[in-house]
Amino acid sequence: MKLIALLTGVAALALAATAPGVVLAQEADAAEAPAAAVDIVRRATDLPAPLTASSPRHHVVNLETTEVIGQLADGTSYTYWTYNNRVPGPFIRVRVGDTVQVNMANNENSTMMHNVDFHAVTGPGGGGEATHAMPGEHKSFSFKALKPGLYVYHCAEPMVASHISNGMYGLILVEPEGGLPEVDHEFYVMQGELYTEEDLGTEGLLTESVERLLDERPTYYVMNGAFKALTGERALQAEVGDTARIYFGVGGPNKISSFHVIGEIFDQVYQDASLVSEPIQDVQTVLVAPGGATVVDLTFEVPGNYVMVDHALSRAERGAAGIITVTGPANAEIFDVPPGTPEHQGH
Repeated sequence: MKLIALLTGVAALALAATAPGVVLAQEADAAEAPAAAVDIVRRATDLPAPLTASSPRHHVVNLETTEVIGQLADGTSYTYWTYNNRVPGPFIRVRVGDTVQVNMANNENSTMMHNVDFHAVTGPGGGGEATHAMPGEHKSFSFKALKPGLYVYHCAEPMVASHISNGMYGLILVEPEGGLPEVDHEFYVMQGELYTEEDLGTEGLLTESVERLLDERPTYYVMNGAFKALTGERALQAEVGDTARIYFGVGGPNKISSFHVIGEIFDQVYQDASLVSEPIQDVQTVLVAPGGATVVDLTFEVPGNYVMVDHALSRAERGAAGIITVTGPANAEIFDVPPGTPEHQGH
């Protein structure tokens, strides 16, 4: 088994977060994985800026459904089904009262019918009924964003669980009137599951296991599509004193996530992604259902590597872990380690 992590524990992941070995290889070994494997990981910073318009707007969202061989881990690939060649799909940002036109094209090279169901939509199938598309077909519909919140969208073609597991999910943010309080950083993170015939750590091109899917026994838990994808060069970056907001969703299709950042406490949590309810404060771990989302705000007071996990912690060994790297001056009043230990901050 050559997957780097099965790193004997989450602490080892944090200590090694900036080491080259933690980064998922950009090119798979041609002898062990198809040369065509591509990077499907959605960067956590790949999301649009907060909206500034004060009156309702019309948005056009273009989605292409594709089936691509993507890199799951070092030496390991998988045939993902995607929106716009990344997992998760694009982060869509609108404001309550806006109208949204969704144009969905199923790539002509696809082997399956695909569609898109938005949990933010009031209408049949969340748009899914309007977007059933065979390979090569284009479908469209429009909707008005009636309710603020952070909502999941996903493919809803049978078998729905298979389409979701293979990567067809994303988030749409419907901002409340006036938007959300300003923060220094915004990040986009989604957790999902992959079910393969092959065991964890097998190299080469893996295949989907419908039996494991129906039994709800994931081989991999992923954040943003791949095994420990948000580490190394893809780790989230911040500085001491910065505030950050994480838009976190669970594509699933089956497992609840116990979202937690080791060494941090969420300042505010918009519970169940309700943006008009009063946020709760000082929270350690947040439960997020499959097909659900949350919004958490936090402030970084101390430098170091902070590990994002599903606190069902064996899942970290199967890939559900990411890193937030915080740089800047030490703060001994908040956190201090005696000299001579690896964590000593140099004062």
